[in-house]
Amino acid sequence: MLQSATLQFLTELVENNNREWFQENRNKYDAAKADLEQLVAFLIKEVSKFQDLGNLQVKDCIFRINRDIRFSKNKAPYKSNLSAGIGPGGRSAGKIDYYLHIQPSGQSFLGGGMWDPTAEQLGKYRQEIDYNAGELKGIIEDEAFREYFPEIQGEVLKTAPKGYPKDHPEIALLKRKELFFTHRFSDKEVTSKNFGENILTGIKLLKPYCDYMNYILNHTHEE
Repeated sequence: MLQSATLQFLTELVENNNREWFQENRNKYDAAKADLEQLVAFLIKEVSKFQDLGNLQVKDCIFRINRDIRFSKNKAPYKSNLSAGIGPGGRSAGKIDYYLHIQPSGQSFLGGGMWDPTAEQLGKYRQEIDYNAGELKGIIEDEAFREYFPEIQGEVLKTAPKGYPKDHPEIALLKRKELFFTHRFSDKEVTSKNFGENILTGIKLLKPYCDYMNYILNHTHEE
């Protein structure tokens, strides 16, 4: 679904991460961006068949390739990947969405989940796990889900969070500060004709988890 030239551009960018090279090769970046845009357009169309995405546009999903280097020791001006956030409101909605990351050498992945939550959101998550972890476990321990999303990423506390006993039956989930699931793609998969369908398979598996997390992290008691 993506062209091999897109991965080649990203490979070259890693070796030439400076503004002069980028401007000289702007046509390669424009082609790579257009390549990603056609994939995202396909995904928006297909996801809209089973989830209300509102008036989501491709431009609302694509992340900038420019890095914010103001507070970083790494002064390389460009990211070494292309990425998009697909969900209601797009990448900046503040909700958990389907994150697509394109990077050569097998670093491409589809992911989704709780990442860098606020203290209030983390409190809501732990309260829900303490009250009833069954619904979440039913989703993330499903055989098809675990097979597609074998990797769990995110920060984990070394001990029980404040207010919860160390022997809590759900201590493993309570200790998680982030709960992000990923499925990696080889470069061959990224450039295969069924890449879009492969991503859709993952999105359909992720949807119940994203719906669950968006509800518990963002609802209020008044709702």
